[in-house]
Amino acid sequence: MPKKQFKRSFKQTKWFKVFTAGLWQDHPTFCMVLGICSMLAITNRMDNAIAMGLGVTFCTVCGSLFVSLLRDVIPSRVRMLAYMIIIATFVICVDRFLKAYFPPISESMGPYVGLIITNCILMGRAEAFAIKNGPVLSALDGLGCGLGYTFMLMLMAIVREPIGFGTLLGHRIMPGIWTNWVVMTIAPGAFFLLGTYLWIFRSIAKKTES
Repeated sequence: MPKKQFKRSFKQTKWFKVFTAGLWQDHPTFCMVLGICSMLAITNRMDNAIAMGLGVTFCTVCGSLFVSLLRDVIPSRVRMLAYMIIIATFVICVDRFLKAYFPPISESMGPYVGLIITNCILMGRAEAFAIKNGPVLSALDGLGCGLGYTFMLMLMAIVREPIGFGTLLGHRIMPGIWTNWVVMTIAPGAFFLLGTYLWIFRSIAKKTES
């Protein structure tokens, strides 16, 4: 099979489309505008952003996987409650893991780790995809959305931390004469930056579609 034909057929596979959808076409933030609360709260530090992104990715993958595995036994009328119980189990695992191995990050993130359960991305993927599809595709869908969300968190933090604190991952990178922009360490600055990112990505998406 020619190389170009192999690449074309590879990109047309269902699992590849499902995985990449969360990275661009159905990106949870700039397409569906989900997960905004934690994004505004914890992206003033890169280490917090990475921890939150990986935690959400883990919970999304595992939550979608188990919802898919149990989709035939979950009664329709209590499915939302079932989603919450499944997701909460993995959120507790993430919370305990951070407290055990990364106490400073756990302390700085405060209650936002436990509030992953209220993140609309997890409930949204469970209801929109996992309950209707098989385990492998559901896990890939969760992985794509989780990584897409993590990327957006890191894009926020890579601007907010240097401008707001003069550091990146706790290391000083701005010159000594730099004056920290306090507004970038709080939610209003994050909201302005997020709006800028949404405008940029949606403009790119429109040009790509046309």
